[in-house]
Amino acid sequence: MSLAHKAIPLDLLKFKESLNLTKKAGKLYVLDPIRKKLIVMQPEEMVRQLMICYFIQETDFTRNSIQVEKTLRINDLSRRFDIVIYDKQVMPYLLIECKAYGVAISQSVFDQIAVYNMRLNAPFLLVSNGLATYCARMNHETKAYEFLDVIPKGY
Repeated sequence: MSLAHKAIPLDLLKFKESLNLTKKAGKLYVLDPIRKKLIVMQPEEMVRQLMICYFIQETDFTRNSIQVEKTLRINDLSRRFDIVIYDKQVMPYLLIECKAYGVAISQSVFDQIAVYNMRLNAPFLLVSNGLATYCARMNHETKAYEFLDVIPKGY
């Protein structure tokens, strides 16, 4: 099952040249510009790193406003979000879930990020597998979201 809403056109591969790649002991690593450490390049990590490049290069968000792979507790369970972008008041603004290329973005994937967001209360949600990208505005009163045709590029 895929989402009924049309995906937002976003060519993440155009940021591939921005990745700082290195090979060690036969494994490919990428230097994460936010965490400032080498990360083993897995398919989902590729999407996450390309998404970080997009937000650094194409939006008004600063590196300091981006946080990557942090753990939060939901109903006594540890959950890890991929990326969160904070606003100028250091409140969660955009919660991002990255999937590997080829992993379908289904309604259940979007519902998963909405559950994570119950703790963070970010006004915007984004899910991408590098090929299909969906963004939504969250209505916290009704616990519903509406899909957008664009990605927020600033506060």
